[in-house]
This record gives sequence, C-alpha cells and structure tokens, in this order.
Amino acid sequence: MITLRPAHERGHANHGWLDSWHSFSFANYHDDRHVHWGPLRVINEDRVAAGQGFGQHGHRDMEIISYVLDGALGHKDSMGNSSSIVPGDVQRMSAGTGVQHSEYNYSESGTTHFLQIWIIPDRQGVTPSYAEKRFAAEEKQGRLRLVVSPDGSDGSVSIHQDARMYAGLFDGSEAAELNLAEGRLGYVHMARGEATVNGHALAAGDALLYEGEPQIRVEQGRSAEVLVFDLPRI
Repeated sequence: MITLRPAHERGHANHGWLDSWHSFSFANYHDDRHVHWGPLRVINEDRVAAGQGFGQHGHRDMEIISYVLDGALGHKDSMGNSSSIVPGDVQRMSAGTGVQHSEYNYSESGTTHFLQIWIIPDRQGVTPSYAEKRFAAEEKQGRLRLVVSPDGSDGSVSIHQDARMYAGLFDGSEAAELNLAEGRLGYVHMARGEATVNGHALAAGDALLYEGEPQIRVEQGRSAEVLVFDLPRI
C-alpha cells in the first residue's frame, strides 16, 4: 500500500522568525493519523529568518538529523561542537542521556531553509554524540545516495536505529530504485522540485508512505531533491 500525503495537509506554524511545516504531530499540531512512521518521528520543514534561530534547548533519547536546502545553519551544543551546516552537509546529533544545543541563522539577509528530522533510537540512555559529513551533488545526481545508516556503511552518518536515509537529485530521464525488504516500511519526502515516484506526481513538501511494497522508484525529475527512508516497524 502506498499512501500520498500532500504538502498542504501538513501542520503549519508561522512565528514570524520561523515558518515551519510539520509532516508529523509536533508542538501544537496533533494528528492521530500522523504521529510517526516506524521510528521516523519528525520531519519539520523550517525557514529561519536572517539573524534569528532556536535558542539553547534540550533533547534526550532521539536521533536528530539536520539537512540544509538553502543558506547556512549555525550549530552549538553542550558537547563542545560548533559548526555551520550548508547544503550538501548531513548533521546528526544523538541526544541520548541529554544534550543542550542551539541552531541559528547568522546571515544578515538570507533565509535558512532546512529539514529537521527526528528518528526514535533503538535504545535509550546512550552517550550523546555528534557527527556531520558532506555529500557532493555529484554523489546524489541521478541516484539515491545512502547518507544515514545504522552502521555508517558507504561513508554514511551512523545512527542508533536500523533505519536508512537516502538523498537524490533527479532531472529528465534520470531514475533510481530502492528495494524494500519484506516487513520494512518506506517513506519518501520531496524536498524540492518535482518528480514521479511509483507513478505519483510529487511536488515540494509531498510525501509517500509505503507499507508492504517491494520497491521505491524515482523518475522524471524536474530540479528534484528527494529524501527516501527505509525503516523498521516499531
């Protein structure tokens, strides 16, 4: 079964400095049909105004991934990490027993557009940790490049969950497929542009949820950037 989740059905909150769309229940947005998909708990599409950001706040027992689409995201945390994440970077913070961090757009004029992704870990109480890696556009063009995995395979960022995240860029005749093992769930998020995925025409913000399906196929992209998740049931 493949279920379409159109972009306009997501939760929405505009705080002035932050314009955020929620694919799953988050903050004041709650939808019993969309709380999580397997361990995939949050996909927030955030636009942060220049000179604004999330002040220091805490997390625990969550795998938090940041994926920047435009601009730069300044990061500082209680583990001593300080970095600026730009398009092409994948950042992971394992909150574990507890961590404090802030995220900020230090630009004087431009908006930072990024996806904040939370994945429920397979165990609690791990030691907090941080990682970031850069994946060049050439690695993602016309294919689904593994960027997050449980074991760091193929140079991906590792997380504490049997989940995998792929990123791809597609234009014209480029196409790619991802096979899903029996019992696994799939999830596709169209980050930007347009593409056809398993026969569904998707635009930015649209998503597909897969259950009992053997394969995800992305094709006919038009400046498309897509994230694909291979997930266990929990």
